[in-house]
Amino acid sequence: MLPAGAGEMTMRIERQQKKERASGFSLLEMSIVVALGLTASVFAVMSLVPVMQEQHVVNAYNTTISAMRRARDNAVAQRTSYSVTFQNATVPNTIVVAPVLPTGAGQFQGEQSSATYQLPPDVQFVAISGLPATKATAPDNYFNSSLLAIDLGYTANGGTGGASTVYFCPDGSAQDSEDGTGNCSGSWDGGVVYIAFPGQLLTSRAVTLWGGTGHIHGWRVYPQSGGTYVWVRN
Repeated sequence: MLPAGAGEMTMRIERQQKKERASGFSLLEMSIVVALGLTASVFAVMSLVPVMQEQHVVNAYNTTISAMRRARDNAVAQRTSYSVTFQNATVPNTIVVAPVLPTGAGQFQGEQSSATYQLPPDVQFVAISGLPATKATAPDNYFNSSLLAIDLGYTANGGTGGASTVYFCPDGSAQDSEDGTGNCSGSWDGGVVYIAFPGQLLTSRAVTLWGGTGHIHGWRVYPQSGGTYVWVRN
């Protein structure tokens, strides 16, 4: 014979156990929830990848323009010449801005400083196949049939591009080194550099330089109907 109240206690325990079983999750249910969560996370990450790629290209584009403008501003302010050298042979790609002090050039003065700028490791100076490939469609008409990624060296006396270094001068112009490195008595030097996430044509940017004025222009590629593309100045 059960003690007084034991039956009621047993029933209460059974009701509590049933309630706990009803409100809990089985192992199968938990597995399904975890799987759905992981799937949602994967899709979220995949959707963020293009955004991250685009932002890295924008950072590289802004870095390139900032480096070139710094070189020009320093050359004007310090009454000296500054070189800007682009390289895409190693990762990360770099831009080196450095003062140039030609021997016997008494007009050069002021304090000088050099700096190395790095592009994000997954972004390069690169011209991707499929970009507009004629002089009329190239950024500021700087065009090389090989679509070189770093394509400076266009001058009024016949320079056809392919250079990777340009020199900013005290008058704000950009020149080549034909009369001595950094002497600023050669020819005006212009050109273009292309920036992109490798293999992603629509991430492409371009930065152009006008030698006579040292003006720097930014460009972005956009798709057109018919599977063609066009450069639009920012």
